[in-house]
Amino acid sequence: MLTHAIGSEGDGHPQSGRPLHTASTAIVLAYGADLYLPAANGETPLQMAERYDHEPAQRLLQHFLSLTPAKSPGSARAE
Repeated sequence: MLTHAIGSEGDGHPQSGRPLHTASTAIVLAYGADLYLPAANGETPLQMAERYDHEPAQRLLQHFLSLTPAKSPGSARAE
């Protein structure tokens, strides 16, 4: 869900010509989205924000990541 929010913001920006925003990303983060859950292609939410050059989302994700303990490799969180 988090990667979808970042992708839709990143895709919508060039199509609309409006500045990048983090509304969708912020909402799913507020509801507890998994910061480490990769997209189907294996990209993490932060990697996706970097690929889209979505600097506002990168800052938001880095803030949330600084507040969240890192997961060990291979761990999964049941939701």
